[in-house]
Amino acid sequence: MTTTPSASFSVTMRLDLGDHRGVGRVTTALGDAGAAVIALDVVESRGDGLVVDCTFNATGEAHAEHLRKLVDGIEGVRVRAVSDRTLLLHLGGILAVAPKVPLKTRDDLSMAYTPGVARVCRAIAADKASARNLTIRRNTVAVVTDGSAVLGLGNIGPHAALPVMEGKAALFKRFADVDAWPVCLDTQDPDEIVRIVECLAPVYGGINLEDIAAPRCFEIERRLRQALDIPVFHDDQHGTAVVVLAALTNALRVVGKAMGDVRAVVLGVGAAGVAITRLLLAAGIGDVVAVDRPGILVPDMAGLDEDRAMVARATNREGRRGGLDEAMDGADVFIGVSGPDLVSEAQLRRLGPDAIVFALANPDPEVDPVLARRHAAIVATGRSDEPNQINNVLVFPGVFRGLLNAGAREITEDMELAAGRALAAVVAEEELSPAYIVPTVFNPAVVPAVAGAVEAAARR
Repeated sequence: MTTTPSASFSVTMRLDLGDHRGVGRVTTALGDAGAAVIALDVVESRGDGLVVDCTFNATGEAHAEHLRKLVDGIEGVRVRAVSDRTLLLHLGGILAVAPKVPLKTRDDLSMAYTPGVARVCRAIAADKASARNLTIRRNTVAVVTDGSAVLGLGNIGPHAALPVMEGKAALFKRFADVDAWPVCLDTQDPDEIVRIVECLAPVYGGINLEDIAAPRCFEIERRLRQALDIPVFHDDQHGTAVVVLAALTNALRVVGKAMGDVRAVVLGVGAAGVAITRLLLAAGIGDVVAVDRPGILVPDMAGLDEDRAMVARATNREGRRGGLDEAMDGADVFIGVSGPDLVSEAQLRRLGPDAIVFALANPDPEVDPVLARRHAAIVATGRSDEPNQINNVLVFPGVFRGLLNAGAREITEDMELAAGRALAAVVAEEELSPAYIVPTVFNPAVVPAVAGAVEAAARR
């Protein structure tokens, strides 16, 4: 797999150098070993040498350790200390609570807290719906996980999942000014999760389910949607599906194909795979062939849960059977939401002309994107160091901003379709290219476009 130095593996080494020539020896050695040197700061200059902080990006933890040993072995250089900048960034967490109103005088306290707050309590007791306007519920989302399917790390539990949920909450605030808070539950029992979230729901205007393994996630979302009067959105399912819809809409514009004329292969029928399949079918795609570990999903396949059985019934109109080889024959689109290195070059050759490949397993995709570009007109991944990053942050802030603005009680398929089409439309016709089918996460037009489309659909 091709790897590139990334800020997610950013390291600062404090070095003792015998003389200034050591700087060149260090930077040359790091560059030759595949690091990206991004900063060099002189901490101390003495007659007998220098102390410098050398900051560089590596490709991973093993690479960073190799680089440390390499530098420590250079003549006249001693590594005094090594700092992992990502771990330091998370020191003490990345979230804090701050009041929205000043608390400087007795009057401030009397209105924000006792005795004035009692009037607000009585108003809500008389009309429960007024809590949406008179409390944080108006702008607050719970980011709920059981830690069972975190990133590509698997079932690492609620404590280890917390940094991801903190990051998610920070993204909500940064991109959509939504106040989100991590809720990491030390249980993986669906009944307990549903009941806990039901009990917490009065605080929040929406629930973002995150990193809960399939098929449990389907049941939890379904039951919470039935029980609560606020939107429940499993981002791993629906956020991914909306971004895929937007990216595919624009990719088809580039290659000159219509949605109704193409056949897509979806590899990995978990949370994301089921949601992607459902949304593409709702968007009018010609056909989908879904492939999971046992092979192509067909209605008579043994052991299918309710959601995978639905996928089997709604897809594969040609009745294909077999594995990924048979699914790929002549397909226009490949969408991978499975695991690393599952697609061979021989399988890529089976795709039809002007093929589209979305290899979205993270951090390592189903196929090396460099290899995929030899056989596909357009390639997208979930990686930030590749063009066409399919990233859920393009969707969930705007979706919840729109839902909260509308005071929505639920989220529907129509809202998801509206979000996907709005996100696709952010990329103007003259901007479209094989390397640019979705906007970047920092494009200021993204959240207003998605939020506006969702809010309008919610009000309808």
